[in-house]
Amino acid sequence: MSPAPGRDADEPDPTTRSPYSVHGTPAPLAAAAGLTFVQALLVILFGVAELVSVDRERLVLGITTTLFFILFGGTLALCAWGLNAIRPWARGPVLLAQLVWIGLAWSFRGFWPVALLLVVSAAVVLAGLLHPRSIDALESARGD
Repeated sequence: MSPAPGRDADEPDPTTRSPYSVHGTPAPLAAAAGLTFVQALLVILFGVAELVSVDRERLVLGITTTLFFILFGGTLALCAWGLNAIRPWARGPVLLAQLVWIGLAWSFRGFWPVALLLVVSAAVVLAGLLHPRSIDALESARGD
């Protein structure tokens, strides 16, 4: 790839990788990965809270709900690691999860602080994932 006009060939391209990250993750992608990890922890905590509240009357429902949330949170955590390590496979599941967060926010529209928190966190992650530097980093990692 040829350097941008007015730049030396030895100078790194700032649109792809950051020298401040172990993996060279651009800041927008690192922010998206970090917030995705926080979302994953919250989902796992919700699963644990569901497990604690299981009673005999709804044992099967409680256990399956707990497993769902713990697996969903674990998958989000794995994808957050993947984004931070610039793994292109992690982008799709995280994008889908953010659409789930936005839909969940709609269901909390009567309790606006929670709805606002869900929408803002999803918007920040989406902005980080769809930032040109993030897209460039993930696409160049795909070619490696």
